[in-house]
Amino acid sequence: MGPTGSGKGSILSHVLETFPELTFAVSCTTRTMRPGEVDGKDYHFLSQEEFQEKIDKKEFLEWAEFGGNRYGSLKSEIVERLKSGQIVVNEIELQGILQLLEIVPKVNRTLIFIDAGDWEISKARALARAPISEEQLALRHERYLEEIKSKPYADIVIANPDGGLEQAQKEMRDIVQKIIKKTT
Repeated sequence: MGPTGSGKGSILSHVLETFPELTFAVSCTTRTMRPGEVDGKDYHFLSQEEFQEKIDKKEFLEWAEFGGNRYGSLKSEIVERLKSGQIVVNEIELQGILQLLEIVPKVNRTLIFIDAGDWEISKARALARAPISEEQLALRHERYLEEIKSKPYADIVIANPDGGLEQAQKEMRDIVQKIIKKTT
């Protein structure tokens, strides 16, 4: 977990490439696909109606809404995998964290917060990723303010300041190695 522009995606990609035994839970969202994203790989991109159907059918383990978009973790992406002994990696928002704290015992989860620093750093990274309007930037700032509230729930905080990606990736690799050893 971590704010927009914190480097979650870069760190996750690195860890998933390094440890092929990990399983990534693809979340659902109603937001618009960004350039380079792939449906079913980065997210399951759903319409508001499709998302609501999944809520009604209780298909989500958790879901949240930010800036007019919904995000959720499907039970099918997580629960069965955990039951079979797999290690599941999931990117999650504050509302989802609060729901998961009630569902997943502490012994079976590790909450990691990726911290890039203040809003100005996250803003610069967001602007470098894709062109966005002032309105979208204002929504991202609101989301940033919400997302940093998840930091106190973290078991581990990884700093990822500008120029610190390699160190952040190393820290994440070390954490994952400990989790793998604990589960085998």
